[in-house]
Amino acid sequence: MITEILFEDNDVLVCHKRAGIAVQTAGIGMPDMVSELKNYLSIKTKEKDPYLGVVHRLDQPVEGIIVFAKNAKSAAALSDQARGDSKAQSLKMKKYYEAVVFGHMPEQSGTLMDEILKSGRTNLSEVVRKQNGSQTAKLTYEVIEETDKAQRLKICLYTGRHHQIRVQLAHAGCPILGDLKYGTAEAIAWAKDNGYKTLQLKANHLEFMHPTTKKVLKYYLEG
Repeated sequence: MITEILFEDNDVLVCHKRAGIAVQTAGIGMPDMVSELKNYLSIKTKEKDPYLGVVHRLDQPVEGIIVFAKNAKSAAALSDQARGDSKAQSLKMKKYYEAVVFGHMPEQSGTLMDEILKSGRTNLSEVVRKQNGSQTAKLTYEVIEETDKAQRLKICLYTGRHHQIRVQLAHAGCPILGDLKYGTAEAIAWAKDNGYKTLQLKANHLEFMHPTTKKVLKYYLEG
């Protein structure tokens, strides 16, 4: 299997997604996580079409930790956490990332709050003034390493909008290295010259409450 399973029980599958692999519905002949995991579960359970609920997604170029539900009850509970519908902070899924960006953020730590609008025609998103169809996007960041041209950021994602981190950081003037969709020509050229061949964004820390046991589970990617 391309996908690495970090944890599995009767309710959830926690997996390590490799960069370049789609979560769902890749192109014809291309692997995706849902197809691979459903095939794995079918062989394991002998069911023709086993249940696998997609709770949240990661962009295809992004490596990271992702959780799937193995039944409808777990899918509903985890989806509520992922959306942040619960007022209790302990019931909100916590998603942390690391990104290497071109340039320097205005502060060593801070919050980005924007309105994001997705274009169905281009499959790209942009920061806009609040309008019909736009969604509020929030993240916090902290600079953990820097050079004269780039910074490594720790990011906590509070909302899960389309291409959110990539769009918000680019709008703040610091596109992620290796981002060919939202990077400036200067950032793309510098990344290429300095060996950054892939999108420098990783979902390296995930926390959520188990839908049945109610225990808080925490998973990390090293490196």
